[in-house]
Amino acid sequence: MTSIRERNRELILRAASEEFADKGFAASKTSDIAAKAGVPKPNVYYYFKSKENLYREVLESIIEPLLAASAPFNQPGRPGEVLKAYIRSKIRISRELPFASKVFASEIMHGAPHLSAEQTEQLNAQAKHNIACIQRWIDQGQMAQVDPHHLLFSIWAATQTYADFDWQISTVTGKASLDEADYEAAAQTIIRLVLKGCEIDESQPVASEQVTRA
Repeated sequence: MTSIRERNRELILRAASEEFADKGFAASKTSDIAAKAGVPKPNVYYYFKSKENLYREVLESIIEPLLAASAPFNQPGRPGEVLKAYIRSKIRISRELPFASKVFASEIMHGAPHLSAEQTEQLNAQAKHNIACIQRWIDQGQMAQVDPHHLLFSIWAATQTYADFDWQISTVTGKASLDEADYEAAAQTIIRLVLKGCEIDESQPVASEQVTRA
């Protein structure tokens, strides 16, 4: 059973994600976060000590899923299987953590001033590992000669747009919000574009060697 402490922390984190996504770090007020969470303002400081600590916790709540989304790259698998799983994980993050995703995007656009050196290193190391895997598949003839960096960047852009630009997507589609079928269609479309564009033959066997993470 969830404790009162865990429940309050979750309520505050969720409210903070929405406030930071909507107003940014500087313009967000702890009083507004507390009101949205339905808790007294002192509770925000009791659980998180400061607005900056709360902001960092919101970032942490999205960094862990982002790193976990790359799990398919960290074990043996065919290019098509790995990329499909990665794209679906990224779409799921945009669906389940849209506000935290926006906060993360804003943080990156401003030069990541609140990310710790360790978080930055984790994200960069995982990205480099993913790129190395893609390059190995290319070298082994399992996919077309595409630039692995820009392939990864394109996947990021295609999947994260469903969180970061949800207003525009809703406006164009004429929906108040996207449903499960919309996210499934998005995943299938991105997967098709990536696999076809990279000329991936899904009948290819698993590579005999995998890139080992440093």
